[in-house]
Amino acid sequence: MNDFFDIDDDQQTSETVSPHAPLAEQLRPKKLDQIVGQDQLVGENGALHRMIVAGKFSSIIFWGPPGTGKTSLARLLANETDLHFKAISAVFSGVADLKKVFAQAEQQQNNGKQTLLFVDEIHRFNRSQQDSFLPYVEKGTVILVGATTENPSFELNAALLSRTQVLILNRLDSQALGQLLEAAEALLSQILPVTDIAREALIASADGDGRFLLNQAETLFSMDIAEPLDAAELAALLHRRMAVYDKDREGHYNLISALHKSMRGSDPQASLYYLARMLVAGEEPLYVLRRLVRFASEDIGLADPQALLQTLAAKDAYEFLGSPEGELAIVQACLYCATAPKSNAAYVAQKAAWKSAKQTGSLMPPQNILNAPTQLMKDIGYGKNYSYDHERDEGFSGDNYWPEEMDSDNFYNPVNRGFERKVRERLDYWEKLRREMVG
Repeated sequence: MNDFFDIDDDQQTSETVSPHAPLAEQLRPKKLDQIVGQDQLVGENGALHRMIVAGKFSSIIFWGPPGTGKTSLARLLANETDLHFKAISAVFSGVADLKKVFAQAEQQQNNGKQTLLFVDEIHRFNRSQQDSFLPYVEKGTVILVGATTENPSFELNAALLSRTQVLILNRLDSQALGQLLEAAEALLSQILPVTDIAREALIASADGDGRFLLNQAETLFSMDIAEPLDAAELAALLHRRMAVYDKDREGHYNLISALHKSMRGSDPQASLYYLARMLVAGEEPLYVLRRLVRFASEDIGLADPQALLQTLAAKDAYEFLGSPEGELAIVQACLYCATAPKSNAAYVAQKAAWKSAKQTGSLMPPQNILNAPTQLMKDIGYGKNYSYDHERDEGFSGDNYWPEEMDSDNFYNPVNRGFERKVRERLDYWEKLRREMVG
């Protein structure tokens, strides 16, 4: 079996780390109190701390960004218990590996010992592979500890989730990352050869990923640098870190949601920030444009009919110019939408009308508004007594257009903002005329 820890069955997880191991491995915490940035889990009131104190463990899914301590926590859990420890990676393991692990776990259970099974990248197992864990978790043959960077709600079976407790690891903040750098300096008895400002830039470039930060630091420690590097020199040496973004994963949906809600909230600055986050990270510009077009109809509507034209014009401009020049048109459309008056009246009206249509879809319209292209249809009353609105005063007949079997409904209610204020005035005026005709 491909055991990514490379640990034998009888070997302890607290083994001595080779001095030639990567810096991140050398600094891997040996005790829970050495974990940084996850006080909500390992602090005095943290879920893991309470489990260890109580000596009772349930199956766990660690969910968090890369480099936040998921693997370290799993190893420390093994150290804190007398459970038999096994670790596999879903990247390298298949059905045969799982069968072997479960068989060994059953043997350990027969010997009176439970197995703590750590599965890294557990979301990479398919649904049937995830299902194979269920009977062994259910019977207590294994205590499952899974690690994932993806949202468990989307990537893990509901049945497996119901048998585990999801513990969320935070992205490491600047204070936690700074502690990692200090620990590295203490271990190597070296000071990182950068200025204070460059040190802050290095921490910011890690984007909450402790492993990435230590890898970058290790590169700097290995170089013969005579004078501390400033921020510009550091950036030139290490190059910039690409934004963490996967177009078919949760980060994609998080950012498009943030963009949509920032525009809805009329915050052009935040809207532009999230737009930049997506495009800089490599999002397909036409996907963003499709979302802007949708936004123009859903959240602006007739409050500013120009919004839809602006977003479609941005799409045409981008297709004509391409990147990077055409991205300015996307920016323009984003800012237009963020600063336009907002209304979801059309969106609400659509949902209400669709619901009504599904409930009353077989009702005939009144005969007076039906077309009569044949004599037979005229003879049975199609089009009879139709009022041609252009021939009436005010260009309005006030006729009834609803099926006889249902009352008129009120789907569209324009708001008192932007152009819909004018629309509201028209509707009120026509309703006044209708009442006068009835009276």
